Amino acid sequence: MAERPAGGHGEGLRWAAEPGFWREVFDHLGAGLAVVDSTGRIAAVNPAAEELLGRTAAAMLGRNFHDLLHHGTHGATPPGVQCPLLTALSQGTAAHAETDGFTRGDGRLVPVTWSGAPVVKDGRVVGMTVLFADITASQAARADRAAHVLALENRTGRLTLVAEITSVLTQPLDTEEALSRLGRLLVPRLADWAAVDLRIESGQVRRVAVTGPEGRDFDQEAWQGPLPPPAEHSRSPLVRVLHSGESAVLGRQEITAPPDSSLAAVQAGFLQAMGAVSAVVVPLGTARQITGALTLARTDPARPFDTTELALARDIGRHVGLAIDNARVFGRQREIAEAMQRNLLAALPQPGPLRLSARYQPAPAGSQVGGDWYDAFLLRDGATALVIGDVVGHDLTAAAGMAQLHGTLRSLAWDRTGPPSAIIDRLDEAIPSITDVPMATAILARVEGPENGPWRLRWTNAGHPPPLLVTPDGRAEYLDQGRGLLLGTGLGSEGRPDATEPLPPGSTLLLYTDGLIEVPGTDLDTGLERLRRHAAALAHHPLEDFCDQILNRKPASNTDDIALLALRIPQSTSRR
Repeated sequence: MAERPAGGHGEGLRWAAEPGFWREVFDHLGAGLAVVDSTGRIAAVNPAAEELLGRTAAAMLGRNFHDLLHHGTHGATPPGVQCPLLTALSQGTAAHAETDGFTRGDGRLVPVTWSGAPVVKDGRVVGMTVLFADITASQAARADRAAHVLALENRTGRLTLVAEITSVLTQPLDTEEALSRLGRLLVPRLADWAAVDLRIESGQVRRVAVTGPEGRDFDQEAWQGPLPPPAEHSRSPLVRVLHSGESAVLGRQEITAPPDSSLAAVQAGFLQAMGAVSAVVVPLGTARQITGALTLARTDPARPFDTTELALARDIGRHVGLAIDNARVFGRQREIAEAMQRNLLAALPQPGPLRLSARYQPAPAGSQVGGDWYDAFLLRDGATALVIGDVVGHDLTAAAGMAQLHGTLRSLAWDRTGPPSAIIDRLDEAIPSITDVPMATAILARVEGPENGPWRLRWTNAGHPPPLLVTPDGRAEYLDQGRGLLLGTGLGSEGRPDATEPLPPGSTLLLYTDGLIEVPGTDLDTGLERLRRHAAALAHHPLEDFCDQILNRKPASNTDDIALLALRIPQSTSRR
Protein backbone atom coordinates (compact mmCIF):
# COMPACT_ATOMS: atom_id res chain seq x y z
CA MET A 1 0.00 0.00 0.00
CA ALA A 2 1.28 3.51 -0.83
CA GLU A 3 2.29 5.67 2.13
CA ARG A 4 -0.29 8.17 3.26
CA PRO A 5 1.07 11.68 2.74
CA ALA A 6 0.77 14.27 5.47
CA GLY A 7 -2.50 16.15 5.57
CA GLY A 8 -4.44 13.44 3.76
CA HIS A 9 -3.21 14.44 0.30
CA GLY A 10 -3.78 11.74 -2.30
CA GLU A 11 -6.76 10.30 -0.41
CA GLY A 12 -8.82 10.39 -3.62
CA LEU A 13 -6.41 7.90 -5.17
CA ARG A 14 -7.67 5.35 -2.65
CA TRP A 15 -11.34 6.30 -3.09
CA ALA A 16 -11.07 5.75 -6.81
CA ALA A 17 -10.19 2.09 -6.26
CA GLU A 18 -13.45 1.47 -4.36
CA PRO A 19 -16.50 -0.03 -6.15
CA GLY A 20 -19.05 2.58 -7.19
CA PHE A 21 -16.68 5.56 -6.97
CA TRP A 22 -17.23 6.74 -10.54
CA ARG A 23 -21.00 6.14 -10.29
CA GLU A 24 -21.06 8.44 -7.27
CA VAL A 25 -19.02 11.08 -9.11
CA PHE A 26 -21.35 10.88 -12.12
CA ASP A 27 -24.53 11.10 -10.04
CA HIS A 28 -23.44 13.88 -7.70
CA LEU A 29 -21.42 16.10 -10.01
CA GLY A 30 -22.72 19.68 -9.69
CA ALA A 31 -22.51 20.32 -13.44
CA GLY A 32 -24.46 18.64 -16.22
CA LEU A 33 -22.64 15.74 -17.86
CA ALA A 34 -23.66 13.90 -21.01
CA VAL A 35 -21.91 11.09 -22.84
CA VAL A 36 -22.48 10.75 -26.59
CA ASP A 37 -21.41 7.89 -28.83
CA SER A 38 -19.41 8.12 -32.04
CA THR A 39 -22.58 9.06 -34.01
CA GLY A 40 -23.48 11.92 -31.67
CA ARG A 41 -26.34 10.09 -29.95
CA ILE A 42 -26.78 10.49 -26.19
CA ALA A 43 -25.63 7.39 -24.29
CA ALA A 44 -25.89 8.70 -20.70
CA VAL A 45 -26.77 11.84 -18.72
CA ASN A 46 -26.36 12.60 -15.02
CA PRO A 47 -29.09 13.95 -12.67
CA ALA A 48 -27.68 17.51 -12.90
CA ALA A 49 -28.17 17.40 -16.68
CA GLU A 50 -31.78 16.25 -16.24
CA GLU A 51 -32.46 19.12 -13.84
CA LEU A 52 -30.74 21.78 -15.94
CA LEU A 53 -32.43 20.69 -19.18
CA GLY A 54 -35.87 19.92 -17.71
CA ARG A 55 -35.83 16.52 -19.41
CA THR A 56 -35.71 12.99 -18.07
CA ALA A 57 -32.86 10.69 -19.00
CA ALA A 58 -35.34 8.39 -20.76
CA ALA A 59 -36.45 11.26 -22.98
CA MET A 60 -32.85 12.01 -24.02
CA LEU A 61 -31.16 8.61 -24.36
CA GLY A 62 -30.64 7.58 -27.98
CA ARG A 63 -31.48 11.07 -29.31
CA ASN A 64 -28.98 13.07 -31.37
CA PHE A 65 -27.35 15.55 -28.99
CA HIS A 66 -27.08 18.32 -31.58
CA ASP A 67 -30.62 17.99 -32.92
CA LEU A 68 -32.21 17.77 -29.46
CA LEU A 69 -30.28 20.31 -27.41
CA HIS A 70 -27.66 22.27 -29.24
CA HIS A 71 -28.97 25.67 -30.34
CA GLY A 72 -27.17 28.91 -30.90
CA THR A 73 -27.62 31.92 -28.64
CA HIS A 74 -30.44 33.18 -30.88
CA GLY A 75 -32.37 29.89 -30.79
CA ALA A 76 -31.58 28.71 -34.30
CA THR A 77 -30.21 25.22 -34.80
CA PRO A 78 -26.89 25.44 -36.66
CA PRO A 79 -26.36 22.79 -39.36
CA GLY A 80 -24.58 19.67 -38.08
CA VAL A 81 -21.53 20.40 -40.21
CA GLN A 82 -21.12 23.71 -38.36
CA CYS A 83 -21.66 22.32 -34.88
CA PRO A 84 -18.35 22.63 -33.01
CA LEU A 85 -19.20 19.64 -30.83
CA LEU A 86 -19.92 17.32 -33.77
CA THR A 87 -16.86 18.65 -35.59
CA ALA A 88 -14.67 17.87 -32.58
CA LEU A 89 -16.27 14.42 -32.30
CA SER A 90 -15.50 13.60 -35.93
CA GLN A 91 -11.90 14.85 -35.55
CA GLY A 92 -11.31 13.21 -32.17
CA THR A 93 -10.36 16.54 -30.54
CA ALA A 94 -11.50 18.55 -27.52
CA ALA A 95 -13.85 21.52 -27.88
CA HIS A 96 -15.49 24.15 -25.71
CA ALA A 97 -17.80 27.16 -25.86
CA GLU A 98 -17.92 29.99 -23.35
CA THR A 99 -21.41 31.05 -24.43
CA ASP A 100 -23.97 28.77 -26.06
CA GLY A 101 -27.54 27.60 -25.58
CA PHE A 102 -29.24 24.26 -24.89
CA THR A 103 -33.00 23.84 -25.26
CA ARG A 104 -34.97 22.69 -22.19
CA GLY A 105 -37.91 20.35 -22.38
CA ASP A 106 -40.30 23.31 -22.01
CA GLY A 107 -38.75 24.99 -25.07
CA ARG A 108 -36.85 27.61 -23.11
CA LEU A 109 -33.27 28.27 -24.18
CA VAL A 110 -30.74 27.93 -21.34
CA PRO A 111 -27.49 29.88 -21.78
CA VAL A 112 -24.65 27.46 -21.04
CA THR A 113 -20.93 27.09 -21.16
CA TRP A 114 -19.70 23.65 -22.18
CA SER A 115 -16.57 21.64 -22.85
CA GLY A 116 -16.24 18.34 -24.65
CA ALA A 117 -13.48 15.74 -24.56
CA PRO A 118 -13.14 12.63 -26.74
CA VAL A 119 -13.44 9.17 -25.22
CA VAL A 120 -10.67 6.98 -26.65
CA LYS A 121 -10.53 3.19 -26.46
CA ASP A 122 -7.74 1.13 -28.04
CA GLY A 123 -6.62 4.21 -29.98
CA ARG A 124 -10.09 4.82 -31.49
CA VAL A 125 -12.53 7.63 -30.64
CA VAL A 126 -15.73 5.95 -29.44
CA GLY A 127 -17.57 9.02 -28.22
CA MET A 128 -17.33 12.26 -26.25
CA THR A 129 -18.11 13.57 -22.78
CA VAL A 130 -19.86 16.96 -22.65
CA LEU A 131 -19.67 18.90 -19.38
CA PHE A 132 -21.96 21.95 -19.20
CA ALA A 133 -23.27 24.53 -16.71
CA ASP A 134 -25.84 27.37 -16.59
CA ILE A 135 -23.92 30.61 -17.09
CA THR A 136 -26.73 32.62 -15.45
CA ALA A 137 -25.71 31.22 -12.05
CA SER A 138 -23.83 33.51 -9.71
CA GLN A 139 -20.14 34.14 -10.23
CA ALA A 140 -19.37 32.49 -6.91
CA ALA A 141 -21.30 29.35 -7.82
CA ARG A 142 -19.58 29.17 -11.21
CA ALA A 143 -16.18 29.54 -9.58
CA ASP A 144 -17.01 26.82 -7.09
CA ARG A 145 -18.18 24.49 -9.84
CA ALA A 146 -15.11 25.27 -11.91
CA ALA A 147 -12.88 24.41 -8.98
CA HIS A 148 -14.67 21.11 -8.47
CA VAL A 149 -14.55 20.31 -12.17
CA LEU A 150 -10.85 21.17 -12.33
CA ALA A 151 -10.15 18.99 -9.31
CA LEU A 152 -12.12 16.17 -10.88
CA GLU A 153 -10.29 16.56 -14.17
CA ASN A 154 -6.92 16.60 -12.41
CA ARG A 155 -7.81 13.56 -10.36
CA THR A 156 -9.14 11.78 -13.43
CA GLY A 157 -5.97 12.58 -15.36
CA ARG A 158 -3.76 11.26 -12.59
CA LEU A 159 -5.79 8.10 -12.14
CA THR A 160 -5.69 7.56 -15.91
CA LEU A 161 -1.91 7.99 -15.86
CA VAL A 162 -1.53 5.40 -13.08
CA ALA A 163 -3.83 3.01 -14.97
CA GLU A 164 -1.82 3.40 -18.20
CA ILE A 165 1.46 2.87 -16.35
CA THR A 166 0.07 -0.24 -14.66
CA SER A 167 -1.07 -1.55 -18.05
CA VAL A 168 2.41 -1.08 -19.54
CA LEU A 169 4.11 -2.72 -16.56
CA THR A 170 1.86 -5.79 -16.69
CA GLN A 171 2.57 -6.45 -20.37
CA PRO A 172 5.11 -9.17 -21.24
CA LEU A 173 7.99 -6.76 -21.92
CA ASP A 174 11.60 -6.90 -20.88
CA THR A 175 12.66 -4.39 -18.23
CA GLU A 176 14.36 -1.93 -20.60
CA GLU A 177 11.38 -1.73 -22.94
CA ALA A 178 8.96 -1.31 -20.01
CA LEU A 179 11.02 1.53 -18.53
CA SER A 180 11.31 3.21 -21.92
CA ARG A 181 7.53 3.19 -22.28
CA LEU A 182 7.20 4.41 -18.69
CA GLY A 183 9.31 7.46 -19.50
CA ARG A 184 7.17 8.29 -22.52
CA LEU A 185 4.07 8.21 -20.31
CA LEU A 186 5.56 10.46 -17.63
CA VAL A 187 7.02 13.03 -20.05
CA PRO A 188 5.45 15.51 -20.64
CA ARG A 189 2.24 14.67 -18.76
CA LEU A 190 3.80 14.78 -15.30
CA ALA A 191 7.34 16.04 -15.83
CA ASP A 192 9.73 17.53 -18.38
CA TRP A 193 12.47 14.99 -17.58
CA ALA A 194 12.45 11.55 -15.97
CA ALA A 195 15.30 9.31 -14.85
CA VAL A 196 15.16 5.75 -13.51
CA ASP A 197 17.94 4.29 -11.34
CA LEU A 198 18.02 0.58 -10.45
CA ARG A 199 19.89 -1.33 -7.81
CA ILE A 200 21.75 -4.21 -9.42
CA GLU A 201 22.71 -7.50 -7.79
CA SER A 202 26.25 -6.39 -6.95
CA GLY A 203 24.84 -3.65 -4.72
CA GLN A 204 25.71 -0.94 -7.23
CA VAL A 205 23.26 1.53 -8.80
CA ARG A 206 22.76 2.05 -12.52
CA ARG A 207 20.84 4.80 -14.32
CA VAL A 208 18.96 2.73 -16.88
CA ALA A 209 16.63 5.29 -18.49
CA VAL A 210 16.51 9.03 -19.12
CA THR A 211 13.54 10.56 -20.95
CA GLY A 212 13.15 14.20 -21.98
CA PRO A 213 10.87 16.33 -24.15
CA GLU A 214 10.25 15.03 -27.66
CA GLY A 215 12.98 16.25 -29.96
CA ARG A 216 15.34 17.01 -27.07
CA ASP A 217 17.46 13.90 -26.62
CA PHE A 218 20.44 16.04 -25.66
CA ASP A 219 23.04 13.98 -23.87
CA GLN A 220 20.44 11.53 -22.57
CA GLU A 221 22.69 8.52 -23.11
CA ALA A 222 25.60 10.34 -21.48
CA TRP A 223 23.68 10.37 -18.19
CA GLN A 224 22.92 6.64 -18.33
CA GLY A 225 25.18 3.93 -16.96
CA PRO A 226 26.76 3.00 -13.61
CA LEU A 227 26.45 5.56 -10.80
CA PRO A 228 28.78 6.15 -7.84
CA PRO A 229 27.86 4.12 -4.74
CA PRO A 230 25.31 5.79 -2.42
CA ALA A 231 27.52 6.90 0.50
CA GLU A 232 25.98 6.35 3.94
CA HIS A 233 26.87 9.86 5.18
CA SER A 234 25.28 11.74 2.27
CA ARG A 235 22.11 13.77 2.80
CA SER A 236 21.38 13.86 -0.92
CA PRO A 237 17.68 13.14 -1.62
CA LEU A 238 18.66 10.42 -4.09
CA VAL A 239 20.90 8.72 -1.52
CA ARG A 240 18.17 8.94 1.15
CA VAL A 241 15.68 7.37 -1.24
CA LEU A 242 18.03 4.48 -2.06
CA HIS A 243 18.91 3.87 1.60
CA SER A 244 15.61 4.38 3.38
CA GLY A 245 12.87 5.02 0.80
CA GLU A 246 12.51 8.64 1.99
CA SER A 247 10.82 10.65 -0.78
CA ALA A 248 11.52 14.34 -1.36
CA VAL A 249 10.31 17.44 -3.24
CA LEU A 250 13.20 19.64 -4.39
CA GLY A 251 13.07 23.35 -5.14
CA ARG A 252 15.67 25.50 -6.84
CA GLN A 253 17.63 25.86 -3.59
CA GLU A 254 17.94 22.09 -3.03
CA ILE A 255 18.83 21.49 -6.69
CA THR A 256 21.70 24.01 -6.59
CA ALA A 257 22.98 23.04 -3.11
CA PRO A 258 26.65 21.91 -2.99
CA PRO A 259 26.80 18.09 -3.31
CA ASP A 260 28.17 16.08 -0.37
CA SER A 261 29.06 12.85 -2.22
CA SER A 262 29.95 11.57 -5.66
CA LEU A 263 26.41 10.31 -6.32
CA ALA A 264 24.95 13.64 -5.15
CA ALA A 265 27.28 15.43 -7.59
CA VAL A 266 26.07 13.30 -10.52
CA GLN A 267 22.43 13.92 -9.60
CA ALA A 268 22.96 17.66 -9.17
CA GLY A 269 24.79 17.84 -12.49
CA PHE A 270 21.97 16.02 -14.23
CA LEU A 271 19.22 18.26 -12.81
CA GLN A 272 21.13 21.47 -13.51
CA ALA A 273 22.02 20.38 -17.05
CA MET A 274 18.34 19.71 -17.73
CA GLY A 275 17.43 23.17 -16.44
CA ALA A 276 15.32 21.78 -13.60
CA VAL A 277 13.76 24.24 -11.14
CA SER A 278 11.62 21.64 -9.33
CA ALA A 279 11.99 17.88 -8.88
CA VAL A 280 10.70 14.90 -6.92
CA VAL A 281 12.69 11.78 -6.05
CA VAL A 282 10.75 8.69 -4.95
CA PRO A 283 11.68 5.05 -4.34
CA LEU A 284 10.84 2.23 -6.73
CA GLY A 285 9.15 -0.45 -4.67
CA THR A 286 8.43 -0.21 -0.96
CA ALA A 287 10.40 0.80 2.13
CA ARG A 288 11.03 -2.93 2.77
CA GLN A 289 12.17 -3.67 -0.78
CA ILE A 290 13.77 -0.68 -2.54
CA THR A 291 14.46 -1.58 -6.17
CA GLY A 292 15.75 1.85 -7.21
CA ALA A 293 14.66 5.46 -7.57
CA LEU A 294 12.55 7.59 -9.90
CA THR A 295 13.51 11.25 -10.46
CA LEU A 296 11.02 13.62 -12.11
CA ALA A 297 12.06 17.18 -13.03
CA ARG A 298 10.26 20.30 -14.28
CA THR A 299 11.83 23.30 -15.95
CA ASP A 300 8.92 25.78 -15.69
CA PRO A 301 9.09 27.96 -12.54
CA ALA A 302 5.30 28.38 -12.71
CA ARG A 303 4.74 24.61 -12.28
CA PRO A 304 6.63 23.42 -9.19
CA PHE A 305 5.80 19.99 -7.81
CA ASP A 306 3.52 19.94 -4.76
CA THR A 307 2.84 17.34 -2.10
CA THR A 308 -0.15 15.93 -3.98
CA GLU A 309 2.04 15.24 -7.00
CA LEU A 310 4.67 13.75 -4.69
CA ALA A 311 2.03 11.28 -3.48
CA LEU A 312 1.19 10.43 -7.11
CA ALA A 313 4.87 9.94 -7.98
CA ARG A 314 5.31 7.75 -4.92
CA ASP A 315 2.38 5.59 -5.97
CA ILE A 316 3.84 5.28 -9.49
CA GLY A 317 7.23 4.35 -7.99
CA ARG A 318 5.63 1.60 -5.92
CA HIS A 319 3.96 0.09 -9.01
CA VAL A 320 7.18 0.31 -11.03
CA GLY A 321 9.31 -1.28 -8.32
CA LEU A 322 6.96 -4.21 -7.83
CA ALA A 323 6.77 -4.77 -11.59
CA ILE A 324 10.58 -4.77 -11.89
CA ASP A 325 10.92 -7.23 -9.02
CA ASN A 326 8.34 -9.50 -10.64
CA ALA A 327 10.14 -9.21 -13.98
CA ARG A 328 13.42 -10.24 -12.36
CA VAL A 329 11.82 -13.26 -10.69
CA PHE A 330 10.13 -14.17 -13.96
CA GLY A 331 13.44 -13.81 -15.80
CA ARG A 332 15.17 -16.24 -13.44
CA GLN A 333 12.30 -18.73 -13.76
CA ARG A 334 12.40 -18.39 -17.53
CA GLU A 335 16.14 -19.11 -17.62
CA ILE A 336 15.65 -22.20 -15.46
CA ALA A 337 12.72 -23.43 -17.56
CA GLU A 338 14.58 -22.87 -20.81
CA ALA A 339 17.70 -24.63 -19.52
CA MET A 340 15.57 -27.54 -18.30
CA GLN A 341 13.91 -27.91 -21.69
CA ARG A 342 17.16 -27.76 -23.64
CA ASN A 343 18.85 -30.30 -21.37
CA LEU A 344 15.93 -32.71 -21.69
CA LEU A 345 15.89 -32.62 -25.49
CA ALA A 346 18.08 -35.64 -26.17
CA ALA A 347 20.45 -36.03 -29.10
CA LEU A 348 18.76 -37.49 -32.15
CA PRO A 349 19.59 -40.95 -33.51
CA GLN A 350 20.45 -41.42 -37.20
CA PRO A 351 18.76 -44.74 -38.00
CA GLY A 352 20.44 -46.19 -41.11
CA PRO A 353 19.81 -44.08 -44.20
CA LEU A 354 17.06 -42.07 -42.48
CA ARG A 355 18.03 -38.57 -41.39
CA LEU A 356 16.57 -36.61 -38.46
CA SER A 357 16.89 -32.96 -37.51
CA ALA A 358 15.18 -30.90 -34.80
CA ARG A 359 14.99 -27.37 -33.48
CA TYR A 360 13.83 -25.79 -30.24
CA GLN A 361 13.31 -22.01 -30.14
CA PRO A 362 12.21 -20.38 -26.86
CA ALA A 363 9.59 -17.67 -26.86
CA PRO A 364 10.81 -14.10 -27.44
CA ALA A 365 12.12 -12.15 -24.45
CA GLY A 366 9.19 -10.88 -22.40
CA SER A 367 7.08 -13.99 -23.10
CA GLN A 368 6.89 -17.10 -20.96
CA VAL A 369 8.63 -20.34 -21.79
CA GLY A 370 6.14 -23.12 -22.49
CA GLY A 371 6.20 -26.91 -22.31
CA ASP A 372 7.04 -27.85 -25.92
CA TRP A 373 9.24 -30.87 -26.56
CA TYR A 374 10.35 -33.34 -29.22
CA ASP A 375 12.02 -36.74 -29.01
CA ALA A 376 13.24 -39.53 -31.30
CA PHE A 377 14.68 -42.92 -30.32
CA LEU A 378 15.07 -46.47 -31.59
CA LEU A 379 12.62 -49.11 -30.38
CA ARG A 380 13.35 -52.73 -29.52
CA ASP A 381 11.76 -54.00 -32.75
CA GLY A 382 13.97 -51.78 -34.90
CA ALA A 383 11.39 -49.08 -35.63
CA THR A 384 12.18 -45.41 -34.98
CA ALA A 385 9.88 -43.54 -32.59
CA LEU A 386 9.10 -39.87 -33.25
CA VAL A 387 7.44 -37.69 -30.61
CA ILE A 388 6.25 -34.08 -30.55
CA GLY A 389 4.30 -32.64 -27.63
CA ASP A 390 3.08 -29.51 -25.85
CA VAL A 391 2.07 -29.22 -22.20
CA VAL A 392 -0.69 -26.73 -21.38
CA GLY A 393 0.81 -23.78 -19.49
CA HIS A 394 3.68 -21.33 -19.83
CA ASP A 395 5.92 -21.42 -16.79
CA LEU A 396 8.39 -23.50 -14.82
CA THR A 397 5.58 -25.88 -13.84
CA ALA A 398 4.83 -26.56 -17.51
CA ALA A 399 8.50 -27.25 -18.19
CA ALA A 400 8.65 -29.68 -15.24
CA GLY A 401 5.45 -31.39 -16.41
CA MET A 402 6.93 -31.73 -19.88
CA ALA A 403 9.93 -33.52 -18.35
CA GLN A 404 7.66 -35.98 -16.52
CA LEU A 405 5.60 -36.81 -19.61
CA HIS A 406 8.71 -37.02 -21.75
CA GLY A 407 10.37 -39.63 -19.54
CA THR A 408 7.21 -41.66 -19.00
CA LEU A 409 6.39 -41.82 -22.70
CA ARG A 410 9.92 -42.98 -23.52
CA SER A 411 9.64 -45.78 -20.97
CA LEU A 412 6.22 -46.90 -22.17
CA ALA A 413 7.26 -46.87 -25.83
CA TRP A 414 10.35 -48.96 -25.07
CA ASP A 415 8.46 -51.41 -22.89
CA ARG A 416 5.50 -51.99 -25.21
CA THR A 417 5.53 -53.05 -28.84
CA GLY A 418 1.90 -52.32 -29.62
CA PRO A 419 0.55 -49.57 -31.87
CA PRO A 420 1.13 -45.90 -30.92
CA SER A 421 -2.50 -45.51 -29.82
CA ALA A 422 -2.10 -48.16 -27.10
CA ILE A 423 0.99 -46.42 -25.70
CA ILE A 424 -0.67 -42.98 -25.71
CA ASP A 425 -3.75 -44.47 -24.02
CA ARG A 426 -1.51 -45.88 -21.30
CA LEU A 427 0.22 -42.51 -20.87
CA ASP A 428 -3.18 -40.81 -20.59
CA GLU A 429 -4.17 -43.21 -17.81
CA ALA A 430 -0.94 -42.52 -15.94
CA ILE A 431 -1.04 -38.71 -16.08
CA PRO A 432 -3.03 -38.15 -12.83
CA SER A 433 -0.49 -40.26 -10.93
CA ILE A 434 2.76 -38.87 -12.35
CA THR A 435 2.21 -35.16 -12.83
CA ASP A 436 0.04 -32.11 -12.05
CA VAL A 437 -0.10 -31.19 -15.74
CA PRO A 438 -3.76 -30.41 -16.55
CA MET A 439 -3.65 -31.31 -20.24
CA ALA A 440 -1.20 -31.87 -23.06
CA THR A 441 -1.10 -32.61 -26.76
CA ALA A 442 1.20 -35.15 -28.40
CA ILE A 443 1.92 -37.20 -31.50
CA LEU A 444 3.60 -40.57 -31.18
CA ALA A 445 4.74 -42.07 -34.48
CA ARG A 446 6.63 -45.15 -35.62
CA VAL A 447 8.76 -45.13 -38.78
CA GLU A 448 8.56 -48.75 -39.93
CA GLY A 449 10.19 -50.67 -42.75
CA PRO A 450 13.21 -52.78 -43.67
CA GLU A 451 16.65 -51.23 -43.47
CA ASN A 452 16.64 -50.27 -47.17
CA GLY A 453 12.98 -49.27 -47.31
CA PRO A 454 10.32 -48.78 -48.31
CA TRP A 455 9.16 -47.05 -45.12
CA ARG A 456 5.78 -46.11 -43.74
CA LEU A 457 4.57 -43.95 -40.89
CA ARG A 458 2.20 -45.29 -38.22
CA TRP A 459 1.00 -42.70 -35.72
CA THR A 460 -1.68 -41.45 -33.35
CA ASN A 461 -2.48 -37.81 -32.66
CA ALA A 462 -3.68 -36.65 -29.22
CA GLY A 463 -5.05 -33.21 -30.07
CA HIS A 464 -1.84 -31.91 -31.68
CA PRO A 465 -1.42 -29.98 -34.97
CA PRO A 466 -1.22 -32.55 -37.81
CA PRO A 467 2.07 -33.83 -39.28
CA LEU A 468 3.09 -32.34 -42.62
CA LEU A 469 4.42 -34.61 -45.39
CA VAL A 470 6.41 -32.89 -48.18
CA THR A 471 7.19 -34.91 -51.32
CA PRO A 472 10.10 -34.26 -53.73
CA ASP A 473 7.76 -32.94 -56.42
CA GLY A 474 6.87 -29.98 -54.16
CA ARG A 475 3.55 -31.21 -52.81
CA ALA A 476 2.86 -30.69 -49.10
CA GLU A 477 -0.05 -32.45 -47.40
CA TYR A 478 -1.25 -32.47 -43.80
CA LEU A 479 -1.84 -35.94 -42.37
CA ASP A 480 -5.15 -35.36 -40.59
CA GLN A 481 -5.90 -38.99 -39.81
CA GLY A 482 -5.35 -40.66 -36.45
CA ARG A 483 -6.89 -37.82 -34.41
CA GLY A 484 -8.01 -38.40 -30.81
CA LEU A 485 -8.62 -36.49 -27.56
CA LEU A 486 -6.00 -34.42 -25.78
CA LEU A 487 -4.14 -36.05 -22.93
CA GLY A 488 -5.54 -35.35 -19.47
CA THR A 489 -9.19 -34.67 -20.34
CA GLY A 490 -10.40 -37.47 -18.07
CA LEU A 491 -13.03 -38.38 -20.66
CA GLY A 492 -11.51 -41.74 -21.51
CA SER A 493 -9.91 -42.59 -24.81
CA GLU A 494 -10.61 -46.22 -25.51
CA GLY A 495 -10.42 -46.83 -29.21
CA ARG A 496 -7.95 -43.99 -29.83
CA PRO A 497 -7.22 -44.28 -33.59
CA ASP A 498 -4.00 -45.11 -35.41
CA ALA A 499 -3.21 -44.12 -38.98
CA THR A 500 -0.63 -45.21 -41.55
CA GLU A 501 0.92 -43.42 -44.53
CA PRO A 502 3.68 -44.49 -46.94
CA LEU A 503 6.79 -42.29 -46.89
CA PRO A 504 7.92 -41.83 -50.51
CA PRO A 505 11.65 -41.68 -51.37
CA GLY A 506 13.03 -38.16 -50.92
CA SER A 507 10.06 -36.99 -48.84
CA THR A 508 10.28 -34.94 -45.66
CA LEU A 509 8.05 -35.42 -42.62
CA LEU A 510 7.64 -32.40 -40.32
CA LEU A 511 6.30 -32.54 -36.76
CA TYR A 512 5.94 -29.18 -34.98
CA THR A 513 4.24 -27.38 -32.08
CA ASP A 514 1.56 -24.70 -32.38
CA GLY A 515 4.00 -21.81 -31.88
CA LEU A 516 5.00 -22.31 -35.52
CA ILE A 517 1.49 -21.72 -36.89
CA GLU A 518 -0.35 -19.60 -34.31
CA VAL A 519 0.05 -15.84 -34.78
CA PRO A 520 -1.93 -13.26 -32.76
CA GLY A 521 -4.61 -11.65 -34.89
CA THR A 522 -4.86 -14.45 -37.48
CA ASP A 523 -6.78 -17.71 -37.60
CA LEU A 524 -5.23 -21.17 -37.44
CA ASP A 525 -6.04 -22.01 -41.07
CA THR A 526 -3.94 -19.04 -42.19
CA GLY A 527 -0.98 -20.29 -40.16
CA LEU A 528 -1.33 -23.84 -41.48
CA GLU A 529 -1.49 -22.67 -45.07
CA ARG A 530 1.58 -20.43 -44.57
CA LEU A 531 3.59 -23.37 -43.20
CA ARG A 532 2.40 -25.72 -45.97
CA ARG A 533 3.43 -23.23 -48.65
CA HIS A 534 6.87 -22.60 -47.13
CA ALA A 535 7.57 -26.30 -46.60
CA ALA A 536 6.64 -27.12 -50.21
CA ALA A 537 9.05 -24.45 -51.47
CA LEU A 538 11.85 -25.99 -49.38
CA ALA A 539 11.28 -29.60 -50.51
CA HIS A 540 14.74 -29.93 -52.15
CA HIS A 541 16.76 -28.11 -49.49
CA PRO A 542 19.14 -30.13 -47.29
CA LEU A 543 17.39 -31.18 -44.10
CA GLU A 544 19.33 -28.84 -41.77
CA ASP A 545 18.66 -25.88 -44.05
CA PHE A 546 15.01 -26.97 -44.35
CA CYS A 547 14.60 -26.67 -40.57
CA ASP A 548 16.45 -23.36 -40.37
CA GLN A 549 14.40 -21.84 -43.15
CA ILE A 550 11.10 -23.03 -41.65
CA LEU A 551 11.98 -21.15 -38.45
CA ASN A 552 13.30 -18.10 -40.28
CA ARG A 553 10.08 -17.73 -42.28
CA LYS A 554 7.75 -17.70 -39.31
CA PRO A 555 6.02 -14.32 -38.60
CA ALA A 556 7.94 -11.93 -36.36
CA SER A 557 4.88 -11.49 -34.14
CA ASN A 558 5.17 -15.03 -32.77
CA THR A 559 5.00 -15.02 -28.94
CA ASP A 560 5.25 -18.76 -28.17
CA ASP A 561 8.08 -21.23 -28.02
CA ILE A 562 8.52 -23.67 -30.91
CA ALA A 563 9.71 -27.25 -31.24
CA LEU A 564 9.99 -29.05 -34.55
CA LEU A 565 11.24 -32.48 -35.62
CA ALA A 566 11.95 -33.35 -39.28
CA LEU A 567 12.59 -36.73 -40.91
CA ARG A 568 14.13 -37.06 -44.40
CA ILE A 569 13.62 -40.29 -46.40
CA PRO A 570 16.54 -41.10 -48.77
CA GLN A 571 15.98 -40.68 -52.50
CA SER A 572 16.81 -44.31 -53.25
CA THR A 573 15.32 -47.27 -51.42
CA SER A 574 18.45 -49.35 -51.95
CA ARG A 575 21.72 -48.74 -50.10
CA ARG A 576 24.87 -48.10 -52.07
